[in-house]
This record gives sequence, structure tokens and C-alpha cells, in this order.
Amino acid sequence: MLRASVLRARGHRSEAERARAGDHLVAHGLAAASGCTTVAAHAAGVSEPPTRPLLEALRAAGVRVLLPRVDGADLAWGDFATWADLRRNRLGLLEPAVTTEESAAAARTADLVLVPALAVDRAGRRLGRGGGFYDRWLPTTSAGRVLAVVYDDEVVDDVPHEPHDRTVDGALTPGGLVLVRQ
Repeated sequence: MLRASVLRARGHRSEAERARAGDHLVAHGLAAASGCTTVAAHAAGVSEPPTRPLLEALRAAGVRVLLPRVDGADLAWGDFATWADLRRNRLGLLEPAVTTEESAAAARTADLVLVPALAVDRAGRRLGRGGGFYDRWLPTTSAGRVLAVVYDDEVVDDVPHEPHDRTVDGALTPGGLVLVRQ
């Protein structure tokens, strides 16, 4: 029910609200990435908090940005250069056209990982879309901080969770950084 509720609310956000959210994510995301040389992130879909402005700002600041591509049940990784280089996959997600093992290794040791989520709770449990891609990938990493990218009202008291769900260190929202599990 929470998934459906969040998706419904996201669908009602105006283009102006999304644009403002993207602008605010830049400021807070750059602060969260201060001192980072490598960030593993994602190219947000239409209703998700917009990551494009942040990804472009990180690149402009000289940060290496890596994006995932769905590869069967796993995630492969490629370097982000420009938004125009991304391709839409069968699930409708934007992905890098080229992935390499070197990029995958860099993603596993990134200073900061920004993961998609529908909600995150104060214990660091994130609610994804149910595919389990990040739940399978996160245990393979020794990455620095892991943050779920959500709208402010998607940081909640509790999300449904399973034993295999992987936690995050906090949430990056248009309103700022919300740390959990300290």
C-alpha cells in the first residue's frame, strides 16, 4: 500500500515542483559529495526526485559519476558523461550505453552511493520498487555513505521490510540530508 501511495503522490507533483526539487537536490547533493572523487548514482525517472541537475553538477565539479544498467538480475555500471548519452531500457529506465568491469569496480568502492527509493524510514530501511537490484548489489560494495534519494515527505517512521533488504545511511531530499542509523 505504501508503494502505491507514494507512486500516486509522485504522479500528482507538477513539473514546477519537480524542477524545484531538482534544483534543491543540487545544493544538498554537492554538500553531501564534498570531498568525494567517485559517486555511484542513478538517472531518475519522470516521477522520481530529479537527479539530472545533480549528476551534471557533480561532473562539472570534476567528480566521477557512475550509473547502473540492468543486466539480467544484476546491475552493471558505466560512466556518466552527458544525459544525451543515456539510453532507455525495456523497463523505461535511463542507463549508460556502455558498461565496463572497471566502472563496476569503481562503483563498488565509490565514496558516495545515491540509490533510488520510494521511501526510507528512520532506521535506514528503504522501500524500492521491488526488483531487489540494489538489495543484491549493496552487499558487494565497500562504498562510503549510501543515501536514498526521495522527496521530503517520503522519509517516514517505518517502511515494510524483509530480512534481505539492505539499509541505507540516510536520505538525500530536496529539503536536505537526513541521516539515519548513526
